[in-house]
Amino acid sequence: MVRRTELIRTLTALLAFLLCAPVSAAASTTNTASTTNAPSTATPAQRTAAEACGVLAPGASAAAERAIAAACAEVAAGTWYTWGGGHGPQPGPTYGQVDPTDPDSEHDPERFGFDCSGLVRHAYAEAAGSDILNGVASQQYYTHRAAARFTAAQGLAPLLPGDLLAWGTSKDLHHIAIYLGAGKMVEAKESGTRLMVSDVRLGGYFGAVRVNTGQVTGHIHQTWGTDVWTKAEPSLAAARVYAFPYSTTIRVHCQKHAETVTSDGYTNDVWSYLPDYRAWMTNIYIKGAAWLDGVPDCRTTPPPTP
Repeated sequence: MVRRTELIRTLTALLAFLLCAPVSAAASTTNTASTTNAPSTATPAQRTAAEACGVLAPGASAAAERAIAAACAEVAAGTWYTWGGGHGPQPGPTYGQVDPTDPDSEHDPERFGFDCSGLVRHAYAEAAGSDILNGVASQQYYTHRAAARFTAAQGLAPLLPGDLLAWGTSKDLHHIAIYLGAGKMVEAKESGTRLMVSDVRLGGYFGAVRVNTGQVTGHIHQTWGTDVWTKAEPSLAAARVYAFPYSTTIRVHCQKHAETVTSDGYTNDVWSYLPDYRAWMTNIYIKGAAWLDGVPDCRTTPPPTP
């Protein structure tokens, strides 16, 4: 009787297994199909890069960590570099454009992604909850939201994860990336590639800026006009430093009377010192009165020593 009972139990268990097995297999198939249909197009190499993407050194602020996480999420998704990508009305990936100087950008209008500054804009918008770095690489480097600046001569030692690295010259900053620490960065490098983690390249490295995502301090103003140059000294003959491509938010340290300038129907002899550019600008192209309200005289508040 015992042996018969055991036999019945065995047959019952076997029947249950046979009935459940197709369900499990179907569930497995469903899960596999779900994974297969996921939007990520990351290759094994991209997944390896994504695994290496993250905060690689201590000291980063919570906002910098969020910016890195946002950029690394795009690396993990296999997002393309695309010239002009990320510069739509709101932060986020967009279709790119053909760069007339780069044959590899032929397919960028078909690719949904970011260029270098588009990625930085998106990452810090995610970190700050607002569009604080809208602009091209040079505008992002010279941001009035700078908490600290570092020269190429200082190397990488003083940098923290989340700092922005820039390449080029003061007249032409053409590339920007986000530092991860340990000599690594996340970047949108060039047409024909996906977003990636790279070793920091010191060739052509210009310097770095630490972004302040909180309250902005100083005298904040807005420029007007296009391609308006800042100068190394308050004089038209002085060396050019940077040209504002269009209206830009700036921080003014002080102002003073210097060379008289006549331009676009205005005449003014007041120049303002812009600490983020370490340069001077005629007040003609700064919105406001000829002598800016609330901005101190450089005789009482001199510019910092370079």
